[in-house]
Order: sequence, then C-alpha cells, then structure tokens
Amino acid sequence: MNLPPHITIRHDHLWIGEHDTVELARTWGTPLYVTDQDRIEACYMACRDALSAEYPRVRILYAAKANGNLAVLRALAALGAGADVFSSGELHLALAAGMQPGTLLFNGSSKSRSDLALAVERGVPVSVDSFDELGQLEAVAAAAGKTARIAFRVNPAIDVPTHPKIATGLATSKFGIAHHLIPTAYREALSCAHIDPVGIHCHIGSQILDVEPFARACEVMMKIVREITGMGVRLEFVDLGGGLGIPYHRGEGERSPNPADYARAVIPLFRQGIREAGISPELWIEPGRSLVADSTLLLAGVNSVKPAHRNFVNVDAGFNLLVRPAMYDSWHEVIAANRAGQERKVTCTVAGPICESGDILAHDRLLPELAAGDLIAVLDAGAYGFAMSSQYNSRPRCPEIILKGRSAALMRRGEDIGDLIRTMETPPWQERGR
Repeated sequence: MNLPPHITIRHDHLWIGEHDTVELARTWGTPLYVTDQDRIEACYMACRDALSAEYPRVRILYAAKANGNLAVLRALAALGAGADVFSSGELHLALAAGMQPGTLLFNGSSKSRSDLALAVERGVPVSVDSFDELGQLEAVAAAAGKTARIAFRVNPAIDVPTHPKIATGLATSKFGIAHHLIPTAYREALSCAHIDPVGIHCHIGSQILDVEPFARACEVMMKIVREITGMGVRLEFVDLGGGLGIPYHRGEGERSPNPADYARAVIPLFRQGIREAGISPELWIEPGRSLVADSTLLLAGVNSVKPAHRNFVNVDAGFNLLVRPAMYDSWHEVIAANRAGQERKVTCTVAGPICESGDILAHDRLLPELAAGDLIAVLDAGAYGFAMSSQYNSRPRCPEIILKGRSAALMRRGEDIGDLIRTMETPPWQERGR
C-alpha cells in the first residue's frame, strides 16, 4: 500500500508519526481523530518551496474550510500562511490563530450584509461573487467610512475531472461571475467611491488529479488580467485558487500531482501573462486538502462483526463523523490498526452506528479477520472530516488530538450529552407548573 511517509506499520500496529495508534486509542478512547502537525508543516513547506522556486512573490492562503481547528490554523500561521475563509466564523478563527487581515480572502457566493461589514471592519479583502454583492459592499463600506479591497471571482467555465459536487469552475456553477462579464465588473468597481479592486480570483474545484485544468484556468485568468490592466486596474494579487488532490486509493497505487508538478504547469503561464500586462503582482494559491488530508486518521473501535449478505464490521464512527463516503461515494483506505501486519483475507464492509443504510465507511474491503474490540483506522481524514461532522442521531462528536514529535495533546475535547442540549431552550408553555 502506498502509505504517506508519516504512516508506518511496526510490530503489527499502525503508527502515525512517533505514536502507536493502539496506544492512542487506549489513552483517548474511540472514536478519535488524530492529526500529525509535523506532516502538515512538511506539506506546507513543500508547497511553498515548489512555488517560490518558480516565482518569488507567492502567498499561500490555506483553505480553512478543509479543517478549521485552531491548532491547525496556528501551525500554518506560524509558517506564514494566510487563509481563504468562507464565513464570518472562519474569518474570526483565522484572526484568532494569528493570521493578518491582509493575508485573508473572504470568499463565498452568498455573503450576508453582516459578513461584508465584518470584512470591511477588519480590513479583509473580499472576493466579490456578483454585481449585486458589489453594490451591497459599496453601501456597507460607505456607511463605515472605509474602502473595501476586493477581487472578483471569475467563473472560467472549465470542466474538471472531479466529483460534480466539488467542481466549482463549471459554467453552470453557483460560484463566480462569468469570465466574459469580468471586465464589465471591474469597470463598475472603478466607478465606486468605496471600492478598491486590487485582485482577481478563481477556483475551479477540489480533488483534481491532473494539472492540465489548472493550466487552462490560468490561461483564462491571464487573458482577463491583460484586459483589465489596460483599463487601469492595479492588481496587487492574482489568486488562482486551490484544488490539488491527493491519492485516496492508496491500495491501488493511485498517484497525484505534487506542488512541483503544479508549479511547472501553471507558473510559466502566469509569468508570461503578467509580463505581457507589465505588472508583478503576488501569486496567491489556496491549498486545503493537499496540506491536511493525509495528516489525520480517524480511529474507530469495532463494536461487532455480523456475517450477512456482506460481512459487516460495525464500528463506533459513522457519517456523523466522516460524511464523505456517504455524501460523495468517496474512498478512504481502511486498515486494521491493531492487526496492520496481518494478512488481509476477509472481504468486509465497514459500517457505522447511524440509523441510515448509507452509513457505510468502506464497501467490500480486504481486512484481517476481525472481532469486537479491534481497532480500525480510516486514512486521509484530515480534510472535510471533522469539519463536516454533525450530531446526527444525538451522538456527541469525538475528540481531536494533535501530535508533535513524541507529544500528544487535545486540540478539541469530545462532546458530551450536555453539549447536545446546551443551546436548546424550554418554551414557556412546557415549563413545569404551567
């Protein structure tokens, strides 16, 4: 199996970094998210170095939606990362982690007036998604007596080889302004008294395993950059978004492009475009999954094994904690963490505890013979794992721990029953004595 370098098998047990997953489960219980900070830092530095080798003015904006835990954000902020934020909550978390307002970009197709007001108040650039939003932002900035720094999000109308639900650059996508209307948008922005168009932005999708679509998107963007520069727009940054995928199918030898592959395919086109435009803006990139996905395992305990039309291995984590398999039919490798060195000879379907037939983490996988009390590890759970979790079936969410070298610590405590009802209120007519 093509395991990432920080995931190893030692004496039949699965290890992450310098930690035996079996011992982690004994200490912290299951289900349990386990994240290796060293791996996140290594992925960030590999991305930064590959891009900077091709163009010196690069800024990495981590896609905070992938994993918004403050410990993750702090680790990236310490290395110089900014963030692509998609809500007021993500904006607050990024600032709390130590990221500077000018290194953030407030993205999204449906921002509220309060979202826009927060961005203006904190000095965070906004990726404007529609003409309507531009007008609202102008009014918000005027009311605050400030100038909003913006980019327009370009819809480049590019088809990409990924799941339709995470392809965001299609002509039919809800995101962005059609590329042929972008010059009109910048003309309108230049006429606004409280808008300063300093950037341009696109993002074509997620989990893309080919660099060619990124190159095509860059070509579209550079054509627009040349046109709007000629109109008098002074671009400080060009944001080409994120979307680089990872090899989830590790047992099948799936490969993914690395940051150097991306840089070689995209940055020459970028350099040519800005040279022709006579500008030298920063290049912004928004990696998320490629920085954090393989840093994390979801550990789950086996509750029971049930031979039926399939051999079900019933575990204590379901789509309440990892919804990607149910939502996208996504593949995650599964390893028997306490029997990792044993022969995989039993075809199993790993099922969660949720009262839905779709609560399957893995269909028809070869695993060792398992029994109640065993431990499985779901790989590559660091992106859109806990971030998309829920309390469905009134199940408290599990703890998250983070590793650094030989140290391990909580980065989010597990919820309890009190957390399920803490935000609930009793209507007055249900109060006792009435």
